[in-house]
Amino acid sequence: MSAISVPIIRHRFAVVDGIKVFYRESVPGNADAPTLLLLHGFPSSSHQYRRLMDVLGNRYRLIAPDYPGFGHSDAPTSTNDGGGFVYSFDRLADIIEGFAAALSLQHFFLYAFDFGAPVGFRLASRRPELIAGLIVQNGNAYREGLSDTARDFIALRPEDDGATDQVRQLLTLEMTRAQYEGGTSDPELVAPDGWTMDQHFLDRPDRRQPQIDLAFDYKSNLAHYPEWQQWLRDARPPTLITWGRNDPFFTEAGARAFLADVPDAELHLFETGHFALEERLSEIAPLIADFVDRISART
Repeated sequence: MSAISVPIIRHRFAVVDGIKVFYRESVPGNADAPTLLLLHGFPSSSHQYRRLMDVLGNRYRLIAPDYPGFGHSDAPTSTNDGGGFVYSFDRLADIIEGFAAALSLQHFFLYAFDFGAPVGFRLASRRPELIAGLIVQNGNAYREGLSDTARDFIALRPEDDGATDQVRQLLTLEMTRAQYEGGTSDPELVAPDGWTMDQHFLDRPDRRQPQIDLAFDYKSNLAHYPEWQQWLRDARPPTLITWGRNDPFFTEAGARAFLADVPDAELHLFETGHFALEERLSEIAPLIADFVDRISART
């Protein structure tokens, strides 16, 4: 019988500050295999990494959590809806920092995509000793990386007339699907499972206010850009950048901007959109494996 290597993927919960955080974890045969923390974007969850985990899960310990209010994690009621949880990027970073501590993660490669960039860079600047290397995929940290569409959206304030309705429009199936298929070279390579799963959670009544809160809080990230850029200059983490250059939100200029602070970063641009892994997994996964193996061999 032919030998087929299929990774074991476990689906678990960790409790952080009283919140059940769902996560997926691959179990490689080598107990000393490098660890990668995969931080998802909007409007997705750890589900977006399912295929990457199938490809690399036998080789590395891949850990992909869902933020509060996303995927299978708890969605505590927002303070803006009468509850006690503040949905902000600072708070999401608190939870992921607590999550890393709960799993005793000491040294890992950080995969930062979309929302995973502001969450992950907060974690990196707070706890730089945790970061073995950085993998950035359409995760912005520079003002020049924001498209005009992104700038206009980020400028919205809750008190602005019609602003909340504009945010709600982003939570529709039409817009969710567009984030997956927009900018792709071959939409047939993008499985519908991603946007279908995302919309399932977006349509739940307890998930709407958290997404609205985070949309209005996104502008807080821009104030942290200089701090994150300083961390990049000071720490010079080994960095791999894979970027869908047709992303309508985060432009190619944002990918290239990393090179000013991390000149040795490896930059790879792809003719695809925001969710680059959906269409370009076969090209990106080998780059990740080569990068992690080289950096791990060094250390």
